[in-house]
Amino acid sequence: MENTNVKTAAKGEQTSIQFLTITAIFVALTYVFTAFINVRLPIAANGGLIHLGNVPLFIAAIIFGKKTGMIAGGVGMGLFDLLSGWTAWAPFTFIIVGLMGYAVGKITESEKHQKFGWYVVALAVACVIKVVGYYIAEIFLYGNFVAPMASVPGNLVQIGVAAVIVLLVVGRLNVAAKRMGLKK
Repeated sequence: MENTNVKTAAKGEQTSIQFLTITAIFVALTYVFTAFINVRLPIAANGGLIHLGNVPLFIAAIIFGKKTGMIAGGVGMGLFDLLSGWTAWAPFTFIIVGLMGYAVGKITESEKHQKFGWYVVALAVACVIKVVGYYIAEIFLYGNFVAPMASVPGNLVQIGVAAVIVLLVVGRLNVAAKRMGLKK
């Protein structure tokens, strides 16, 4: 009996270490893809930014679930805001992008939802969260209901580009993660 408890404790510890490691890697990837693979737009009140940070965020959420997606997105992109001089955006980004990662992971977490159509639905939900969330954030930041509309096209392009990339690779990455024993 005692040997079983030791094995169970060791497995739980291994699972925790694996979760922390994978999540930390995806936080870093989300930050790097946001900070270094981007285009600043000459539109919107704060200039706007199109980046590929949503790619590792969506991959993390689809393959490793809602908690990893939420943390990778919220912390990775929130950290970008803090370190890039867009500090006022950090709390909004932490919440909005965290919700995006959580939603994508929640929608795709069941085995029967690990299919292309469900991935599309999850990414569409993330798009709605992003557009509505940042629209509301800009109302708070700028005190204006019209100015935030200028950010909508950039947000749509950002999610659209990320969605195309993710949809092209996530199926194969999911199979690879299963073969490597990183997921059930």
